Amino acid sequence: MKEKIHPKYGPARFECACGNVIETKSTRQGTIKVEICSACHPIFTGQHKLVDSAGRVEKFLKKYEKKAKSKKQEKTTPEA
Repeated sequence: MKEKIHPKYGPARFECACGNVIETKSTRQGTIKVEICSACHPIFTGQHKLVDSAGRVEKFLKKYEKKAKSKKQEKTTPEA
C-alpha cells in the first residue's frame, strides 16, 4: 500500500437512539450517533408489520379494469 493516501482505520463507537452501543473499527473514528440499529429495527426484532398489499392490488385492478374490459370487447367483436 502506498503511504499517506489511505484514511486511518481505527476504533469507532456507534450509539443508537435506543441506547444500544456497538464498538467496531472504521475510517471515521470517534462516536457516531445513528437513529436505528439491528437491536431496534423492526425487521431484525420480528415486529415487522405487513403492509396491506392486497388492498393495493385490488385498487390497481379496479382502476384498470375498465380498460382491460374494453380491449377484450374490441378483440371479441367481429369486424364487418
